[in-house]
Amino acid sequence: MYHGAEHKTINAFEDGAELNVEGVRPYSRQHPRCGTAFLLTVFVFSILLFSAIGPLPMHTRIISRLVLLPLLASLAYEYIRFTGRLRNHTLAKILMAPNLWLQNMTTAEPDDDMLAIAIAAFNAMYTEEQRSAAKV
Repeated sequence: MYHGAEHKTINAFEDGAELNVEGVRPYSRQHPRCGTAFLLTVFVFSILLFSAIGPLPMHTRIISRLVLLPLLASLAYEYIRFTGRLRNHTLAKILMAPNLWLQNMTTAEPDDDMLAIAIAAFNAMYTEEQRSAAKV
């Protein structure tokens, strides 16, 4: 439920809504750039890539997985960013659907106390982020 509260808060922030319980409550508990979506994307990309490579001897297979993991993570990250940026386009909605469906299992509708905690955590993080950026 806290995971859902986090998503609602981020969705409200990105939409420019007022960050209070009443302002955040109507937003979706799904978010296209969720870490869970990232993990599912890495998993699917791994299956596609390693299926294309084909069978390898065990030691070569292990080394290939280790060497290609940063590439897979980078591709998944950029894919998540790309589909999130185009979230209102039909093709992006289709591409994001499995990730959002998975979030139905990893999030639940939060209560108002959980929303208040998520908002407070977000505000603390955002304030610190702004303070750090000002120092640079």
